[in-house]
Amino acid sequence: MNFVEELRWRGMLHDSMPGVEEKLQTGMVSGYIGFDPTADSLHVGSLAQIMTLIHFQQAGHKPFVLVGGATGMVGDPSGKSQERNLLSADKLQHNLNGIQKQLEKFLDFKNGENRAEIVNNYDWFKNFSFLDFIRDAGKHITVNYMMAKDSVKKRLEGETGMSFTEFSYQLIQGYDFYYLWKNRNCVLQMGGSDQWGNMVTGTELIRRKDQGEAFALTTQLIKKADGSKFGKSEGGNIWLDPLKTSPYQFYQFWLNAGDDDAKSYIRIFTLQKQHEIEALETEHDAAPHLRVLQKALAKDITIRVHGETEYEKAVKSSEFLFGNVGIEFLNELDHAETEALFAGVPNFNINKAELEQGVAVIDLLAEKSKVFPSKGEAKKMIQGGGVAVNKIKTTPDAVFTSQNLMNQKYLVVQKGKKNYFLLIAH
Repeated sequence: MNFVEELRWRGMLHDSMPGVEEKLQTGMVSGYIGFDPTADSLHVGSLAQIMTLIHFQQAGHKPFVLVGGATGMVGDPSGKSQERNLLSADKLQHNLNGIQKQLEKFLDFKNGENRAEIVNNYDWFKNFSFLDFIRDAGKHITVNYMMAKDSVKKRLEGETGMSFTEFSYQLIQGYDFYYLWKNRNCVLQMGGSDQWGNMVTGTELIRRKDQGEAFALTTQLIKKADGSKFGKSEGGNIWLDPLKTSPYQFYQFWLNAGDDDAKSYIRIFTLQKQHEIEALETEHDAAPHLRVLQKALAKDITIRVHGETEYEKAVKSSEFLFGNVGIEFLNELDHAETEALFAGVPNFNINKAELEQGVAVIDLLAEKSKVFPSKGEAKKMIQGGGVAVNKIKTTPDAVFTSQNLMNQKYLVVQKGKKNYFLLIAH
């Protein structure tokens, strides 16, 4: 199966210029995808493009990763309703370093003729004067051509208009393609379908300037089955950086996918073969409540991004909250991991010195913290057997001390089966 066929059966292919498949069958082809350096981590919204590059490399082709050190200073108007803040050179360099480390988990940068390479467009733009640029690039692309792009039309129709800086973005991205075509024999640009206009500016510049041939291929923009945006949770982006999104939260993001989404995601975001995925789907459809697809998806991608150890910890964390893993598990986690596990769970600070003396459970839950709004409600639910502290049902006369703290810092309170609270001793 060739590269384009691989994308097609996985539901990733959106469009390609005529001649792309034929070109890819002539031997090793060099192609690239550009990544936005506005943060020091990629997020799951970038994963579809990373997977595209993996398939490209596995098909024997050479992937280039272009990080937009120069274009990050300008800002791409595609799909944007307003101009974004520009980044300083120091911030950009910090972001580029973080992105490169993450990409090394996915692509082979060391072995073989088709080893991946990272390029930064700041390297060829930093000494490129404005006069040189408008002479070498600007004269080959007409304003009429640039104005016809959807990304430009939408911004001009809006209230804020469009700065010349952003208007020039497609020409700058087009020159990236020209530079890589000219200097690195890069004949294919790939990216999301919202990038089509910028891509064909590049192929047009190559054709008009050097009468050369180059190609563009776009992938589907990922949307959830209900039409909402993929890649965000209630807390914002789902990042690949474990300090921004914990491995547990990352795992849960995939585990919580709906059935229709899971069927799409497992094709796009894993490298499992067609027959393996079809077997998983058959197993899943026989017992959807077991969430076979979601578990396979979450396992595959969490291991790829965070490694086996963090995956196992994420599974155990999930079982701790929703299954039968005992409270001792908290002692295996550091404080940051514990608080990430309980992110989104109401938490209250309590006085560790007071705990040394012992605090009655009703005072602890209704006075020292606000797990209950009143002592009466606390007592009533405790008497009914509906409250557990550190996974053990408590009684109205129980007293807690610092000896009860997990990891010397935490008490875990449950009201009913699903309502958790974290008490943090300081």
